Amino acid sequence: MLAYLIRRLFAAVVMLVVIVTVVYCIFFLVPKWAGVDIASSFVGKQADPAAVEGVRQKLGLGDPIYTQVWHFFKGLFVGRTYVGGGDVTHCSAPCFGYSFRSEQAVWPVLTDRFPVTLGLALGAAVLWLLIGVSAGVLSALKRGSVWDRSVMVVALSGVSLPIYFTALISLSIFVFGLHWFDGQYTPLADSFTGWFGGMILPWITLAFLYAAMYARITRATMLEILGEDYIRTARAKGLKERIVIGKHAMRSTMTPILTMLGMDLGALIGGAILTETAFSLPGLGQAVLNAIKNQDLPIILGVTLITSVAVLIANLVVDILYAVIDPRVRLA
Repeated sequence: MLAYLIRRLFAAVVMLVVIVTVVYCIFFLVPKWAGVDIASSFVGKQADPAAVEGVRQKLGLGDPIYTQVWHFFKGLFVGRTYVGGGDVTHCSAPCFGYSFRSEQAVWPVLTDRFPVTLGLALGAAVLWLLIGVSAGVLSALKRGSVWDRSVMVVALSGVSLPIYFTALISLSIFVFGLHWFDGQYTPLADSFTGWFGGMILPWITLAFLYAAMYARITRATMLEILGEDYIRTARAKGLKERIVIGKHAMRSTMTPILTMLGMDLGALIGGAILTETAFSLPGLGQAVLNAIKNQDLPIILGVTLITSVAVLIANLVVDILYAVIDPRVRLA
């Protein structure tokens, strides 16, 4: 188990270096190939030439790309000082960049909005796992029944309907129609009950989409596993059905579910843009949307890196859970 963990951690570190390098090149090297003045993009089109030249010096855009990547990567751990245009700007570690448009470091913006997105993603994940997996298992066990057909119809609806549509319908019915919720977000630090009440509707709306997908994949996987020889053998030995399903079938069913969970949860931690926009949640998704509107590239770069790291960490946790569920994975 220890050797398996070391291999996975080493692979994660290597992948982190690759992610930082690729993301930086996408934002700084590719536009340069297309003939875009990167310095102008960082300060705005209406900036005077002196300001543009100052930003170019601060970012070191005249240096080789490997030198730029090294300075950016080092800034993540020790901070970075931008010198140019007659002034000095310091960005404390971890420095994910500095927005010269708003005159603020990217990291404080991310940490201010990250708890909102994290709460949305984790709360929705709990709901869609409980509902989706349970519904999928019951549908597989009652294949062809009214329950099975009803669940699959609902699941098909959940997969087909766009999240912004279900979010607006939810607001229309439960906030403006029935007045069950006020539709306002309350920070957790101000009031737990207010925060919980304001997050219920976004959780349910977001979970509806993912629960539908998890129900379908769980049903398909469970039906395949129930036809395996070891399941028939377990039943032939006289084991109770709950032991056959809970101990044997579910262990194999959890593998694809964990794979999906690692990708979905990691991506959502990077910002559920449509959900946060529909419910006016001040999370990373709303931050990146505002940054796109204002062409604030450092914020977009920071959120992109956070999303990539979140997916990397989520998949690392999934790899560890693989080893817990199936010991054979440790030999891979």
